[in-house]
Parts: sequence; structure tokens; C-alpha cells
Amino acid sequence: MAHDSAHDSTASAATSEAAGARAPAAAPAPARPARITVPWVRSRKVADGADPLVMVTAYDAPGARIADDAGVDMILVGDSLAMVVLGYDDTLSVTVEEMAHHTAAVARARPAALVVGDLPWMSYHVSVEETVRNAAQLIRAGAQCVKLEGGSKRLTMIEALIDAEIPVMGHLGLTPQSMHAMGGFRVQAKESEAALALVADAKALAHAGCFAIVLEGVPDEVARMVTDAVDVPTIGIGAGPRCDGQVLVYHDLLGLEDRTPAKFVRRYADLKQASVAAVGEFVADVRGGAFPDHSESYHLDSAQAEALSLYGAAPD
Repeated sequence: MAHDSAHDSTASAATSEAAGARAPAAAPAPARPARITVPWVRSRKVADGADPLVMVTAYDAPGARIADDAGVDMILVGDSLAMVVLGYDDTLSVTVEEMAHHTAAVARARPAALVVGDLPWMSYHVSVEETVRNAAQLIRAGAQCVKLEGGSKRLTMIEALIDAEIPVMGHLGLTPQSMHAMGGFRVQAKESEAALALVADAKALAHAGCFAIVLEGVPDEVARMVTDAVDVPTIGIGAGPRCDGQVLVYHDLLGLEDRTPAKFVRRYADLKQASVAAVGEFVADVRGGAFPDHSESYHLDSAQAEALSLYGAAPD
């Protein structure tokens, strides 16, 4: 009996080894390229062993350089431009032309990160032709792809963009361009029916060809459901830690904003206060005569100074 048990154990181990040999090994996640591309981003599922993606907004060349030097994977030229740069109360007032202007500024920094152009409100709502034309304006400005908000009702526009060879990033959950319809900036998909509808929308966007999906303002558990349900990466903002990546607004994470930050914002610096203090020192130095000093001024050589003295204009 003992011999039979040992034989059975050996056979079982051999069978397990054979089964293991037949199972294909998971392909390693592609290494980070010198310049980030849409296919590379699409491949970055944490469940497949990829590191989480990092996306930050930027709206000009200096901001793009800072984000790129920090090692982000994607730079979103977001319609948050309206609020944090142009001074509007919401994102609805920014135009395609303004988005293209700032996209071009970011692109001129030549970042290694993927540049994502955000399609503003009413730029992809009226017709397929207008949607493609507006997206093309952002691509010509330097974006490598565009982002738009909404679920299944946007499929026609998404498919037209992809047919035009314009890669699309989706955006579900709290969609700020729908703030009036949603009754303000409110967490979405808090009920089971709405959560299931969000999962269905995410599947539809992935099936239509979106290479990634932003999930904003949804419960952690719902974001995990979506992330598990689609084969493209999810990028969270106020969606908990279980997405395939995270995004924050540049001005929020650096503390450049006065407005009270959302719950999901983590501030990594207080550049507003540091900037006010620095400019305040400049004001004091000018008014007190301490700026500019001798070393910060240009001077004539002695011969030219002497020549000018003949005209009664000798320097002190």
C-alpha cells in the first residue's frame, strides 16, 4: 500500500509538471520605450504584470517639461485648462481653438510622454464630420490621441475617429462636461444598477477601440469591476487604487490652486504659497532699493565712462 501511494504521488507530480509545461507563460510587459506610444499604453494592464500608468495634465511647454522630466507616461492637455489656467468656473467655456493652442505649446516641449488632447464640450456632440474635424485640429497641434467623455452614446463618434486613424481614450463616471445633467460634481455609479451600466459602457468603449479609459469619481469597488472587465487600461481620478493607472491635475498636485481640492487630490507641494513669498520678496527688494544691485547691472568700461563724463553724463 505504501509503495502504491508513492507511485501515485510520483505519477501525479509528473502529470502536474506536464500540465505546467503545456500552459503558456504570461508574456512579459513591454519595456518602457524612449517615446511612449498608444500601443504601449494599451498593453499596460496591472493584472498582466505592468507597472501602473501615470498621467498628469499640462498646458504649456514648461509644465510639459516638468511632467516629462518627472517620468510620467502621459501628459493630458485637459479641458481643466478652462478652470486652472483661463479662470473659468467650469470646463464648459473652453474652445477647440484654445485647446489646440495649449496642445501645441505642450508638444513643442517634445516630451517622451504620450500627449493626449482633450476634446472640449460640444466639439464631438453635433455630427461625425465635426467630431473628426475637431479631433484632427488637436492632432495637427501635436496630440497623439484624443480623449472624450461619455459611454455607449458616443460609440458612433469613437468609431469614426478610429476609422480616421485617430486613437481615442474614453472617459466614464463623473464626466465634468455633463455637470448640469448630473446636478454638479457628484460621485457616480453608487447604486448597483448604475455600476453595472458603467461596466457595460466600459466594455462597449473597449470593444469600439478605445485604447484606455479614464474612470472619474466612482467607488473603488466599481472601478475594480470595470478594470477587471476590460482588456484596456483604466486610469483613475477619484476611483480608488485598483485601476491600471492614476491621473491628477498639475495645479492640484503642486498646490497652485486656491480652491478647496477634491477628496481624491493629494498635494505634493505648496507652490502657491512659495510663489507668493518669492514674488513678495521681489516687491520688497524693488521698493527698498535692493534690486537690482551692482552684480545684476551692466556697466561701461572705464574708457567709455570717461568719454561720457565729457558730456556731463558720467556714471556714479
